[in-house]
Amino acid sequence: MYLSQLTIENFRCFGEGSRRFKIELEPGLTALVGENDSGKTAVIDALRFALGTSDQEWNRLEDSDFHADATSREIRIVCKFDKLSPRDKRTFVEYLTYDTESNNEPLLYVNWTAKDTGEIRRGRSYRRTEVHSGEKGDGPQFDTNARDLLRATYLRPLRDAERALSSGRGSRLAQVLQSSKMVKDGEEHDITTPLDVSDHNLSILGIAKLIDELLREQKAVKKAREQVNTQLKELALSADPIASIIKISGADAPDDIRIRQMLEKLDLALSGDGKPGLGSNNLLFMACELLLLAEEEGNQLLLIEEPEAHLHAQRQLRAMKFLQEQVRSKSVQVIITTHSPNLASAIDLNNIVMIHSKRAFSMASGQTALELSDYRFLQRFLDVTKANLFFARGVMVVEGAAENILLPTLARLIGRDFTGHGVSVINVGGVGLRRYARIFQRKDVDSDGELDIPVACVTDMDVMPDCAPVILGLVSGDDDEKWTNPRRKWRAKRDFDENATGLEQHRSRIEAKASGQEVKTFVSDKWTLEYDLALGPKSQEGAFSVGLAEDVFVAACLAADDDALNAGAKDLSEVESSALGEFAELKKGATAKDGCMAEEVIASHVYAKFAKDRVSKPIAAQYLAERLQKQLDDGKLTSEQLRNRLPVYLIQAIEYVTGSSLAEVEHPTQGEGTDE
Repeated sequence: MYLSQLTIENFRCFGEGSRRFKIELEPGLTALVGENDSGKTAVIDALRFALGTSDQEWNRLEDSDFHADATSREIRIVCKFDKLSPRDKRTFVEYLTYDTESNNEPLLYVNWTAKDTGEIRRGRSYRRTEVHSGEKGDGPQFDTNARDLLRATYLRPLRDAERALSSGRGSRLAQVLQSSKMVKDGEEHDITTPLDVSDHNLSILGIAKLIDELLREQKAVKKAREQVNTQLKELALSADPIASIIKISGADAPDDIRIRQMLEKLDLALSGDGKPGLGSNNLLFMACELLLLAEEEGNQLLLIEEPEAHLHAQRQLRAMKFLQEQVRSKSVQVIITTHSPNLASAIDLNNIVMIHSKRAFSMASGQTALELSDYRFLQRFLDVTKANLFFARGVMVVEGAAENILLPTLARLIGRDFTGHGVSVINVGGVGLRRYARIFQRKDVDSDGELDIPVACVTDMDVMPDCAPVILGLVSGDDDEKWTNPRRKWRAKRDFDENATGLEQHRSRIEAKASGQEVKTFVSDKWTLEYDLALGPKSQEGAFSVGLAEDVFVAACLAADDDALNAGAKDLSEVESSALGEFAELKKGATAKDGCMAEEVIASHVYAKFAKDRVSKPIAAQYLAERLQKQLDDGKLTSEQLRNRLPVYLIQAIEYVTGSSLAEVEHPTQGEGTDE
């Protein structure tokens, strides 16, 4: 059987009624991801209260466990178990509920309630807890034996694995081993026959009894007993013959206790030289817990909080691979919580559940707007650099390394620091932008609600001004036959109708491909990132304000000489000075051309450094970010001045993912992003 549904009301961050928490689970592995304080640990702790754990640790309810705004002081946790095996059906026969909608398939419901009665007992508030079966909790109360079979195995976060695996009373290793049939199975040694040290068929109890016998018959012990009996005979009356025996403490205890005492003498440790670290001991602890989980009767549920604790990146991936192999090869269900993009990238997207705004959003097929081909694509390309989107308060999806480098800097310089706002930038490398966006879109919004994480998809318009094809060397003039070549991949404004309806339709088509729910596509105002940065935004009067043409041009020149600069063959200030002189000449000679304003001609020449001269966009972006930062540090530029020089679509995208509403970014204070 497996836990297929969990409902939580009035427990910690989860409210009641429409604010209750409900999560659907699949067999195998489920990873709960999300930012801090989203409710992941509350889910695990709710299961610990409702089902209990195999370490039999007692969980005390505190005032803080009751939801602060609840109208009642009663916590309700309902666990639904599905796909019961014949053994499960026999074990829980009196507690089963039969699903009339699924051919009377038996289900097992565990309804755990805790009510604050207001009483004070022994100086503490008394809370009455009950565990009943039935979908509405109207079935029989679970007895102790049934509760024991429902217990889950729990691995706490930041666990002290070395201490947990050490010998001693109540050791975890003893608890794990004592539940194994292998410990109890085996023979007991016949003391009348010689001991064969190669005999490995003795049970733990057999070994204990053998040790007792060997100690009793040891020469010194036996002689001491005879001497005590001699003295005792002299002290006793002749009519009262008494004699002593020497026995091992606890030898008369029941067999289960004897077995436990033996097991509690065992340590589990790593072999090899030196003291192993926390990470290695944690792997050992997980291996120990998984040893017998699939062989136990009843609930084969493993709860792990932060399996990445103390593990470096490669070990995290290996541990996750191991867990996924366990659930495939055995009928084990594993629920983990994690903050690790490493682990999230190694888990099948179908097995991830985002916990956000106290709600569960499954990433499984049929729950999101993703298509089957999207899942296959993301399985290949959703790596650790992109998996941090599961932990963000806002997500910006970009199509290149230049945007990935530059946009966080621009956001910080205008007072919208991505780090402070919990925004992740996901570089999809020019492919799959819409696939990543659909992760955040729900298929059934009426049932699930929207996943209210703002996602901005930043993409290019890819329509160049009419003067650019000549500047880039794509054509030689207006009469060049390349203009009419239907196979050319580039497009200019003249390819769209004169009243700009076609251009706006083109923009709308780009936006519609990914936009929807909390996902919004921000299309470059004109052409590409570098061109639009150079051109600057358009004012209400129709003229272009001062853009970043000079800075982008200088950054491109620095990028072109990057190897020489890093090798010390060229001086940074000399390259900058030369670039500024070259730009001044370019600006001086620029005039309106082919229906383009002078500013558009200048911006096209700036972009030619990338498109024609093959300058690296990411390297130029790094130089540009450093250049703008220095200007602000030196007082030559203010945040507000920079904001007014940036393209409108970038400002909108940055504001959207850092907290502005969709309505606010759709009605910016600056002029519109196009002049058509």
